[in-house]
Amino acid sequence: MVDVREGQAWRALEQQAQLLRADLARGYAMRRWFQEDPLRFQNMQLRLGDLLYDPSKQLVTPEVSRLLNALGEERCLGPAMEAMVEGAPINLTEGRAVLHTALRDRRGGPRRVGGQDVMPEVGAVLAQMREFVTALRSGAWRGATGLPIRDVVNIGIGGSDLGPAMATAALRPYWQAGLRVHYVSNVDGAHLQGTLADLSPETTLFIVASKTFTTQETLANAHSARAWLVGALGLEAVARHFVALSTNAKAVSDFGIDVRQMFAFWDWVGGRYSLWSAIGLSVACAIGMDAFEDLLQGAHEADRHALEAPIAANIPAQMALVGVWNRNFLGFPSLAVLPYDQSLHRLPAYLQQADMESNGKATTRDGGKTQWLTGPIVFGEPGTNGQHAFYQLLHQGSDIVPADFILVAHSAFATAPNHPIGDHHELLLSNGLAQTEALMRGKTEAEVMLELRLAGIVGADAAALAPHKIFSGDRPTTTLLMDRLTPHALGRLIAIYEHKIFFQGILWDICSFDQWGVELGKQLAKAIGPELRGAAPGNHDASTSGLIAELRQRRGA
Repeated sequence: MVDVREGQAWRALEQQAQLLRADLARGYAMRRWFQEDPLRFQNMQLRLGDLLYDPSKQLVTPEVSRLLNALGEERCLGPAMEAMVEGAPINLTEGRAVLHTALRDRRGGPRRVGGQDVMPEVGAVLAQMREFVTALRSGAWRGATGLPIRDVVNIGIGGSDLGPAMATAALRPYWQAGLRVHYVSNVDGAHLQGTLADLSPETTLFIVASKTFTTQETLANAHSARAWLVGALGLEAVARHFVALSTNAKAVSDFGIDVRQMFAFWDWVGGRYSLWSAIGLSVACAIGMDAFEDLLQGAHEADRHALEAPIAANIPAQMALVGVWNRNFLGFPSLAVLPYDQSLHRLPAYLQQADMESNGKATTRDGGKTQWLTGPIVFGEPGTNGQHAFYQLLHQGSDIVPADFILVAHSAFATAPNHPIGDHHELLLSNGLAQTEALMRGKTEAEVMLELRLAGIVGADAAALAPHKIFSGDRPTTTLLMDRLTPHALGRLIAIYEHKIFFQGILWDICSFDQWGVELGKQLAKAIGPELRGAAPGNHDASTSGLIAELRQRRGA
């Protein structure tokens, strides 16, 4: 087994972590760093187009930065990226290539898997998507009764839901007027019922997103949606109101969907990396195919950067290395993703899956047990909502939580007609910047006592209150700042996080592109379902058996 801790850079970083802890014990280390180096911000920032990456409020000294870059070289981040884009079967446990970058490759050259150029197939699906999206948005595609489609419902789960739902919400200003896109993922019937409550079968189109067309939750929702439609319009209406994103033509046809309305993707496209494939059809319906291809172009820009930029100037590589520093050397267990743009309110959930499903592993690439920490717990909310929910812990909690702040200079709605934007966006941005400064600076006892004295609180009262108002500071944050949230900018941002996650998997020597951890629960659920409906109880532990019996009694099974 490869022990990632045996390299020279890793060992040197462990020594630097000890030195840093001593510096932090003196208090307010980052304040001193900024005072000692007025160029810290300029020297540490990186740029890609209008995207600014600022890690200067991370607990990283120049020597730590140098050693992190050396770690990236030792762990061969550059060659790993080359292997991925060249179609090598780097998904070792499934023997598959990982080639989502081919889906957004705008250069026009070949990309090969097993010696075969996949780009003609990619281009054919994009052309099929364009034809369908154009017909739908123009009104040429009509439902069974001759009315144009007004509502599109994407039925999927996991990567077939989180990515498209996030991108569609983020790009709301680009939606076509009079066309709404909805997402149903949860097998809880309330999700589907609530979505359909205000829709008309005559003007609703369903997109069923399942590569194998066997995903339990997706098929349960799809069959219920089909029953809703057939009950109103008859069985023959299915062909005009359903399309499929799948590779299982027989199952699609058996469902009643015309296989000419089946949009393919491939086994070298992982679910959580499938937004760029036909899985993005719902996004294209909302924003149009030109904007969807601009989304691909932005991702391609990030792909070229991740492949070509040296480690010291490579934004996703630097994000990965700083994340490893926080996780493995400083022991921080989580990462908060905090977009200060309401349009990105689904981004934390999307990145939660992308990161935790990819790197939530404790098995090395050769099957050994990791002796080091791997993927962090990822969570977040858009600003300023999060400030009134969990920022108390970020500022004064016993755990230190590194955070990514994502800021957009110009609101996408600033020039929208009849939209009273006022000074909302300046207020939003000021809060985001203030939070990064407050987490870094903290507030000393002397500053608190002065503040209390100016407020007329002195003596024993001040002494009793002061400890509660002290902030330790030195809470690490990264800021990502872009000009506007365009399709191009969103594609670039998502791809940067994808490559960061991939690089961290290489640094930890784990397989980032499988997800065996989700399988066991699925297997057990298939057995428990019939038991809840009255089948003979299976061999479960006492708690599970007792709960099954309790539910059967309450449900009258």
